[in-house]
Amino acid sequence: MRDAYFRAMDQLHSLCMLLAGTALVVITIIIPYGVFTRFVLNSASSWPEPLAILLMIVLSFLSAVICYREHLHIAVGMLPDVLRGAPRAALGVFITVTMLATNLFLLWYGIKLCQKTWYQSIAEFPVVSVGVSYLPVPIGGAISVLFGIERMLKGDWFPPPPETDDIVAQTITAE
Repeated sequence: MRDAYFRAMDQLHSLCMLLAGTALVVITIIIPYGVFTRFVLNSASSWPEPLAILLMIVLSFLSAVICYREHLHIAVGMLPDVLRGAPRAALGVFITVTMLATNLFLLWYGIKLCQKTWYQSIAEFPVVSVGVSYLPVPIGGAISVLFGIERMLKGDWFPPPPETDDIVAQTITAE
């Protein structure tokens, strides 16, 4: 059962990466198009900027959950690096439970936000609901909760510390 859950989280992670990458590519295409129509054709398109903003919201929330799962999210590693054994595990549990609480908050109140704004439309896209634009909030919260549960099941609290040789190699190549 645990292995099936871990495989499902791997697939969800891949899906998040695909969707975030697609959003980034579309943003990269439509922003220059908007600039081209505005400054070259002297006839600005009204849709590239609001669409890029909506895609940036998707990109931000999906990138955050990807970074959380891969231990790339902003973190201070000094304290976990000096702790060993039970204190290190206790810190990992505390951080993960705090993340779960935060993301359950995002899930619960994100759903409420979507419900309250579902019947309002976006001026530039009248067929798109404002509630749809807020969907990345509860979806990102839900995915982070699933990844937090995975972390609890694995006991995978912190990324492994980099090897000393890796740090020396990075320093040498940076110079």
